[in-house]
Amino acid sequence: MVLSSWSTTSIEDVAAIAGLKWLQLYVYKDRAVTRRLIERAQDAGFAAIALTVDTPYLGRRVADIRNRFRLPPHLTMANFRDDAKARVTAADDSGLASYVASQIDPSLSWAHVAWVRSVARVPVLVKGILTAEDARLAVAAGVDGIIVSNHGGRQLDTVPATIDVLEEVVTAVEGRVPVFLDGGVRRGTDVFKALALGASAVFLGRPVLWALAYDGERGVSQMLATINEELRLAMALAGCASLKDITREHVRLPGQPRL
Repeated sequence: MVLSSWSTTSIEDVAAIAGLKWLQLYVYKDRAVTRRLIERAQDAGFAAIALTVDTPYLGRRVADIRNRFRLPPHLTMANFRDDAKARVTAADDSGLASYVASQIDPSLSWAHVAWVRSVARVPVLVKGILTAEDARLAVAAGVDGIIVSNHGGRQLDTVPATIDVLEEVVTAVEGRVPVFLDGGVRRGTDVFKALALGASAVFLGRPVLWALAYDGERGVSQMLATINEELRLAMALAGCASLKDITREHVRLPGQPRL
């Protein structure tokens, strides 16, 4: 599980019940806030830091602005209950947009990635890579992995789907670090295609929320079981007895001629 820094459940509370855990992280203007999050995650047994690098500014989320989105009164950003500098303040349009503008460092650069690596005692991955150029820069910066992500399509309108750029990123890193895919995974066949194009694994976001809304913990268990069964069936029908048998030859991109 990759836990959002802005989760309404704290690092420590999640650590008490979760298995393999990573922390999703932003670089705050106040570096002490970022450092405290990293240290708390490490102390709680989190195995890696997933540094989000596509949000120096928040994308224009029209629905949030129109609805004046903010957390309801009974919820808080649990990781900042005792950190007045990083709390959410009132806003006229979108509480999230105001929070990002006031707290997150808009000058984000590869130097900041290096700083996070110097603080962390666990592997650091960068989340939000969509091009071969940035993939090569990430490897040069010494990251331990890359998460191909477009932030659920919420940061910059008309960016490509992650599956469309996955192979470009995988090719650019030349096996030096693992590459993960985030976004658009809805079925086991989506997992199969991502693995065939070089992903080490995939992440699920919205399906988890839909399943929670449907039937809580049981809904999530059912969703995961369904995707796993769909993947198993896809592998069987494609003649793959194990994950290592899934190769580039099992997918054909739109417009790609038959061999």
